[in-house]
Amino acid sequence: MAPARLGLALALLAGVLMGPAAAQTSDLVTRSALRVCADPANLPFTNEAGEGFENKIAELVARDLKVPLLYTWHPQATGFVRNTLAAKRCDLVVGYAAGSDPVQNTNPYYRSAWVLVTRRGGGLDGVAGLADPRLKEKRLGVVAGTPPATLLVLNGLIERAKPYRLNIDRRYESPSEDMVRDIASGDIDGGLLWGPIGGYFAKRAGVPLNVVPLTGERGGVPMTFRITFGIRAGETEWKHQLNEIIAARQPEMNRLLLDYGVPLIDEQDRPIVAGP
Repeated sequence: MAPARLGLALALLAGVLMGPAAAQTSDLVTRSALRVCADPANLPFTNEAGEGFENKIAELVARDLKVPLLYTWHPQATGFVRNTLAAKRCDLVVGYAAGSDPVQNTNPYYRSAWVLVTRRGGGLDGVAGLADPRLKEKRLGVVAGTPPATLLVLNGLIERAKPYRLNIDRRYESPSEDMVRDIASGDIDGGLLWGPIGGYFAKRAGVPLNVVPLTGERGGVPMTFRITFGIRAGETEWKHQLNEIIAARQPEMNRLLLDYGVPLIDEQDRPIVAGP
């Protein structure tokens, strides 16, 4: 057999023996492990102890791929993608908002909303949005520079608001956790947080708290987001493989997210209360 034809035959044989998983991950830097880019101290999402829900979802993906799970740790702040995914030190970010540059998004695996967190029985039970007149004289916490800050301005609530920092290193600071602690203690009347964060810390506050998704707000500021896996642009086969895993594992992912207190909503803004 001619050398060129022999080489082709061996390549085809190798493709058969290695199976579809190898073929579908041909655009990855490595096929021998699931290399995840993650923050080492960012609960409820990830931490180095593997306690976050994104850690658990990464474990599901690695199990389906039948490869070990490896992490590249980097604080999820300015430069995160540039220093991890874009630098090809890892191949997957487990949580990324759909449509956000500079990654390629998979299909979403959950949809959530910014939430209003208040003390149960504190006079704000039943408040469903920021236009409620019961909020007019209340002091609300807000993370500076986030979408709810604009809505506080539009609803005349910003002057009494207590700001919390946005760009921090979670190894040393946790403003969202501080906000929930301030709500529980009565230092502020309520707070506005991204749903997975508000839901998670509200469950652990030690006092009963309301967590209300802000799905009915007006003012042109998006309050709901679809969350995807983030990968490098152009890795089409990798995207297809991850989409297949998401579809197969969606009920399990839903149960996991709900267990962490994540307020899940469907495409009609209705709450999802159990895995399908």
